[in-house]
Formats: sequence, structure tokens, C-alpha cells
Amino acid sequence: MPQKRRPARAARRIDPAALAEFQAGIRKRYSDEEILEQLRASAQRLGRSPTMREFEDDPKATVHPQTVIQHFGSWNDAKRKAGLVPRRFAKPADLIRLLRELGEELGRPPTAKDLDEHRETMPSKSLYWHMFGSLKNALREAGFDVPVGEERLERAIAQGAAITREIGRLPKFADWKEARRADPTLMSEWQVYRMLEQPGGGAWGTFQYLVRERLLEDGVEVSPEGRLLRRPASRRSPQGASGRTRLRPARARPAGAAPRKRGQA
Repeated sequence: MPQKRRPARAARRIDPAALAEFQAGIRKRYSDEEILEQLRASAQRLGRSPTMREFEDDPKATVHPQTVIQHFGSWNDAKRKAGLVPRRFAKPADLIRLLRELGEELGRPPTAKDLDEHRETMPSKSLYWHMFGSLKNALREAGFDVPVGEERLERAIAQGAAITREIGRLPKFADWKEARRADPTLMSEWQVYRMLEQPGGGAWGTFQYLVRERLLEDGVEVSPEGRLLRRPASRRSPQGASGRTRLRPARARPAGAAPRKRGQA
């Protein structure tokens, strides 16, 4: 019968009470919420729920996966607490089922804000974006009735985000007009404006705000003035907004200058 291996001599000298105190001190370096925020941030950067190896290799993550496990018991339990679906469960059918269950609980189609407020039991909205292209697409897959107006606004926001990536700032009315000359499949600037028109005005500012929120969700840094702080690499944009067209910001016309006629240099 094989003999049971004895612990190493150094391990036999460890005081269990001192070891427990030391481990408790290490755990106190990070609060549970700090660890969960690091998991969410890593998932945002990756565009998916991270594995232990991916989290360990993430240069912006300062927590070791083993510390995560010490706090929450297991890697997958920690990810569930962070609102992330463990990778082996991250299948479209599972995500749709969870979306339906939340909709039944709320009595209406869930919103991105609802996902944020139910992070302990729901996947992150970034995972829905990664799997389905948008939350609206996921809602449609789950059988929710998404109004046509919302679909059109969703498309306009995606186009606005693509234009922003090209010109390096949130598009002004004139920028959108110029972009449409290069890509006729874009909605007109007036179509976008009327979707958000309201008695108090500020429709285009509201649209810029929605575009900025979309970019922030995608991990793109935007200044309060609407400029990209970290300009991402150009990519083909969705829904007809061409990511290959280079756009120049519209120049302001000098005060009192008459508009140029067609054909004039």
C-alpha cells in the first residue's frame, strides 16, 4: 500500500492561525466590488466574458485570478456576480432565455439600463452586442416587439458612431450632410433630427449624446466636448455607414460671405 506523502518540512512549520491571518490580509487588499469591476472592465475590453488565462494576461487587470477565486469560491461564481455569463453557458439560446425571463419579470422589453441594474443575475449588455450586433437585435430574437421608430433610431446611432470614428468627433449637422454625399445610404440629417425633435429644441444635441453613449459602451473614450480621446482604428461601419470614406470636418463660412455657386472653385 503506497505511503501517504508527508508535507514538505517548511510547510510543517507553518502556524495555521498565522496562515489564516495572512490570507485574510491578502483578501482585504481588494473589496469584492473592486474585483467585480475589474472583471467587467476586462470583459468590456475583450468584448466577451474572460477566461482565467485571458484575465491574467490582461495588462490592465491588477487582480490575480486566484484572488478572485479566494473571494468568491470559484471563477464562474465571480463572473455571475459580475453579471457575466460563464463562457460555457454563453450560447445565443441561453442569452435569449435570460432576456425573456427578465422581460417577464419587468412586464416589458428590457433596456440596457435594466441589464445594468440586474448585473448580479443578467449577462452584460456588451455580451449581447458581441453576440447579436445590438440589444435591439437580441430583443427581436427573444420575441419582443421593437417599434419601427426605435429600429430607425438604432440604425442612425450606429451610423453616427461610425462617422464619429472617421472624423474624430461627434458629427455636427453639416458633417452628417457631407457624409451623406459620400454615402447616399445614410439617413438624411433631417430624418435624424425629426426622430428626436421636441418642443424645447436640442434634437441634434440629444442625438449626439446618444451617439456618445454608444461609443462609451464600445470602450471608445469621448471628451465632454465630443472629441475622441483615443481614436480607434478605422473599420467598416454597420448599416450602410461606410467606414472607408475619409471625411473632412465642415469649415465654418466667414460672417457675411455669400454662398458659393456650383462649379465655382
